[in-house]
Amino acid sequence: MFFMIITIDTNVVLAGLLSQNGASHQILKLVTEEKLQLALTTPIVFEYDDVLNRPEIMKMHGLVADQIKDIIDLLVLLADKYSVFYRLRPNLIDENDNLFIECAFTSNSNYLITSNIKDFTQNELKHNPFVVVTPREFYQQWRALK
Repeated sequence: MFFMIITIDTNVVLAGLLSQNGASHQILKLVTEEKLQLALTTPIVFEYDDVLNRPEIMKMHGLVADQIKDIIDLLVLLADKYSVFYRLRPNLIDENDNLFIECAFTSNSNYLITSNIKDFTQNELKHNPFVVVTPREFYQQWRALK
């Protein structure tokens, strides 16, 4: 098995917190067990914090602000932090998705893990050095490497 760097979309973090049965949860578990290296930038941390702390998300899923803060703090503690000194312009439909492409590119991530692959296919960068995969695809590949 080799060392892997991953960038995780917010939807994967949310799904991982909501269900202990899915691939997203298993990926978060691998990060907390330090079997995968998470790449983060400050804008991604702000995105995680913004989305996970939305009142409708917290109410709908029974999340508590202190739990969310602890989870984000743990991810920040364990992650390799990167600064983006240039602006890649993949020009994705959702501007917030550009943050994940920038991080994956800057960190030399092996994978960008997202539940919304289609959102990442409409960009101007055609030869990314990382693979965009769903949580399920990533986890199946991870298990095959063990």
